Amino acid sequence: MGMLDSVSISEATSRMQALYGENNKITNGDYDKSLAVKCVNGTFVGKKTENIIAYKGIPFVGKQPVGDLRWKAPVDVVPDDGVYEAYYFGKIPCQIGNVGQMGSLYPQGEDCLHLNLWKADDEGSGKKPVMVWIHGGAYELGATTEPREEGTNFVHENPDIILVSIEYRLNALGFLRLSHLPDGADYPDAQNLGLMDQLAALKWIHENIEGFGGDPDKVTIFGQSAGGGSVSLLPLVKGSHRYFKRVIAQSGSPAFCRSKEQSIACTNALLKALDCKTVADLQKIEINKIVEVASQVISMPLTTPERDGSFLPLEAFDAYEAGAAKDLDFMQGCTKDECSYFVAGFGVEGFMPWAKNCKAEKLAQCTDEEKALVESYFENSRGEDYEKLSSFLDQYWFNAPLIRTAENQVRGGGKTYVYYFRVESAVPLLKSGHAVELSELFNHAEETLVTGREFDKKFSKIMRKMWVQFAKCGNPSLSGDISPDGKAYDWPLYDLKDKQVMVFDEHDIRAEKESAMNIVDWDRTYFLTKYYVS
Repeated sequence: MGMLDSVSISEATSRMQALYGENNKITNGDYDKSLAVKCVNGTFVGKKTENIIAYKGIPFVGKQPVGDLRWKAPVDVVPDDGVYEAYYFGKIPCQIGNVGQMGSLYPQGEDCLHLNLWKADDEGSGKKPVMVWIHGGAYELGATTEPREEGTNFVHENPDIILVSIEYRLNALGFLRLSHLPDGADYPDAQNLGLMDQLAALKWIHENIEGFGGDPDKVTIFGQSAGGGSVSLLPLVKGSHRYFKRVIAQSGSPAFCRSKEQSIACTNALLKALDCKTVADLQKIEINKIVEVASQVISMPLTTPERDGSFLPLEAFDAYEAGAAKDLDFMQGCTKDECSYFVAGFGVEGFMPWAKNCKAEKLAQCTDEEKALVESYFENSRGEDYEKLSSFLDQYWFNAPLIRTAENQVRGGGKTYVYYFRVESAVPLLKSGHAVELSELFNHAEETLVTGREFDKKFSKIMRKMWVQFAKCGNPSLSGDISPDGKAYDWPLYDLKDKQVMVFDEHDIRAEKESAMNIVDWDRTYFLTKYYVS
């Protein structure tokens, strides 16, 4: 039995469906002009709650990716003098709904490319830093409608920033190579559309954020899981740095991407399962059927962006070492027990066969000597077999890629701050698992599905302040005069000698050397990063 078995799918669905509404064009001039912001593609009118104005469901493309535009690159916005409501979230990307990410139960559709924005209604001087959130979900599911990631509370506590969240195409609609098919020449970008959508949203933000009081030259992209992977890959896209200057990668890295050969194999498996041979055949299949079958055939960790050699480099880690992101400020980290999230979610009986298969597929890529090293790590790990498997997946999915990215960012002439989050959930088996920090990061302590409890309020406030401080100046350290508890927190840069990281224990936030925390096994798992995760 997993943690999700105690959650009513019907209650969760009802909760999300109740949030739905449609944003209409305002033609009678009857709207609050103080809540209206003129943008390139229209004037958008938000809703005010206390001192926070929210703008939801703003389209960041000129045409939604439906019909003939399915599996095509996002279309740029066109000038529009119309006035539109921005009261409700837009539809979310097509996906298989899951209580574990409650936002996925909101109404969905292919016409999903919208963003949301929260700002304080104040007369503060100067342009504000902008934080752009990219949600996670293994590139298969997830949405900006996720309750624990809603922006009102975060901005209420930190009115000196603007928060934006963006949607992007997922699963077979966002990451499906088609150009190798007989009629695939017209779909050269299909393998990386989700990332292209994110870039289109960042372009819209760059061009329009000043109207909301934001600084287009002080944008931080941050995300967790697939969102962390996304913000780690976007810096490697040519021309992307004009849209953001800082990156916070939470429990995600460049390891979450696949090769061209892997992409072709995934597409072919999906085609076989759907009895299709061409893109034209696929276009005839009902979209929900495509998504359903894809979730069975090319599920996590295979649904990822592609290192295609054009949009993304063939070797992502090498690009960091070559200095591809040296002009960007980085902050990155992971939790202590990442994959315990899946133990808690699947239950031990469900986790074991899945995790064994993941391990076997990875070992199949290794040499005999490397296999022996992995088996040595596994055998020397503590706990039951499920705990050993979870620890191994932690290493090759999260810990080792985190440290390799940090090492290569520094070798490439850049800088990064690294953290290690160790606060534990009260949910059985979850420990300090994947996503355990999110509800507290967004100041939604009441959302306890993953945490099982509320964390210490002062601890959580310090964490949020560090994230905001990084967005403001590129350094998450806090001086005593701005720290919530009046204490100074000096967060050292990661370097190749001492390899210091910031350890987040609930009652002790401190800097430690990586070697003291044993975040990665340098001899027996670090080498796995060359095989990526997929």
